[in-house]
Amino acid sequence: MSFTDPAVWLRRYHPVDDNAPRLICFPHAGGSASYYFPFSRAVADTGAAEVSVVQYPGRQDRHREACLTDLRQLARCVVDAVLACDDGRPVALFGHSMGALLAFEVALQLQEGAGLRADRLFVSGRRSPSRPTSEKVHLRDEQGLMREVRALDGTGSSMLDDPDIRAMILPPLRADYEALETYRYSPARRLTIPVDAFVGDSDPRTPVDDAGQWSAVTSGDFDLRVLPGGHFYLVEQWTTLAAHLGGRLAGTGEPTSRRL
Repeated sequence: MSFTDPAVWLRRYHPVDDNAPRLICFPHAGGSASYYFPFSRAVADTGAAEVSVVQYPGRQDRHREACLTDLRQLARCVVDAVLACDDGRPVALFGHSMGALLAFEVALQLQEGAGLRADRLFVSGRRSPSRPTSEKVHLRDEQGLMREVRALDGTGSSMLDDPDIRAMILPPLRADYEALETYRYSPARRLTIPVDAFVGDSDPRTPVDDAGQWSAVTSGDFDLRVLPGGHFYLVEQWTTLAAHLGGRLAGTGEPTSRRL
């Protein structure tokens, strides 16, 4: 596994106490690190963790780099970066949508002998990898990709009306969907750490039952929480999420499936 410069892969917006756990966040398909800026601030306000956000190649300050279309390869790069900046603090992972699946694969690779194990995995807006789909969004034409983004009501989806913005956004979006849709989960690879799953109650792509099946990919404790909203419910729930994650990382929460 080659060395990866953590400064290239990880963004830290709101430093906190050096003894606080590290929470590594993974954006959705087509997303970038800055999406988590308000979440980073909300978590920092709790003092429970310091947030680092993964910046995928092919967007923002990495726009000149080629996108990766293999999710396991992308995970290996993140694992390299996490190991390179390991300072002995506990590490937890949070991913939304595609980021949930990537965070899961990173957690697996860490558990399988990378020398560092994540303490907890938080997943959001994504069906369990034990419930695969046959969707091929990455093979759609430009109009098909835009229909998918609009169906999810993603932040800034109206910007796709601008052809210059489409030319910038759609290539990494297509690459991310390819990485997501060509990933194959093996039931033999099972986590041993606690997993918390979050989903919006009106998410058009993530049924609550499928989100609940994240319990099948770990032997650790499992918690399912259903919050008001669609696929990007978390934009209105940053403070709620920060409080819940802060409680979990501080060891104050009790695992129990319930609705908020």
